[in-house]
Amino acid sequence: MNKKLKIDIVSDVVCPWCTVGYKRLEKAIIELGIQDQIEIEWQPFELNPSMPIEGQNLNEHIADKYGSTPEQQKASQEMLIEAGEELDFKFDFYEGMRIVNTFNAHVLLEYAKQFGKQTELKMRLTTAYFSEQKNVSNINTLKQALLDVGLNADEALNELNNPEKRNHTKNTAIYWQKLGINSVPTIVFNRESAVTGAQPVDVFKKVLTEILQKK
Repeated sequence: MNKKLKIDIVSDVVCPWCTVGYKRLEKAIIELGIQDQIEIEWQPFELNPSMPIEGQNLNEHIADKYGSTPEQQKASQEMLIEAGEELDFKFDFYEGMRIVNTFNAHVLLEYAKQFGKQTELKMRLTTAYFSEQKNVSNINTLKQALLDVGLNADEALNELNNPEKRNHTKNTAIYWQKLGINSVPTIVFNRESAVTGAQPVDVFKKVLTEILQKK
């Protein structure tokens, strides 16, 4: 039996282009009919590891971090909304939206992996944040997301107080950064080659086809 093509997706829960990138990759996989040949694992990347628990106004944050003007931000958000619509995903950039700390979300994604629920939880969290105006650093939001995908919420939330689990998540993020990954999404194929950014569906189809042919 052929080994599956392992795809590591290095991303953050509050990264809009990570959502677009994944949805385009998913579309490419479905259109090629290769779902049974693919194994996806999500890897942690914090866009803002030092973000305080109360978060920061999204527009202020983007202006501070990237120097973007309100006009540039609006254009970027409109582009994301359009990209989302094409992929059946709703981006709702509302007045007063905040960027938040995502470390706990990454710890829970690591927990979900052992139950084969990582992708489901990742998409549940990113939907809560971008489509439902929810704060994904809030314990109740995290609990609801775990319940929504059928995980044991109490057991999962206990991991947030486990220093070993927290260190594991931190060290995993450092591991990927040391490999030179400093922007997300970065999509890694069989830990041999990588594509950065939310590439078009056709690009993903081409890359996937080439790799699977080599196998």
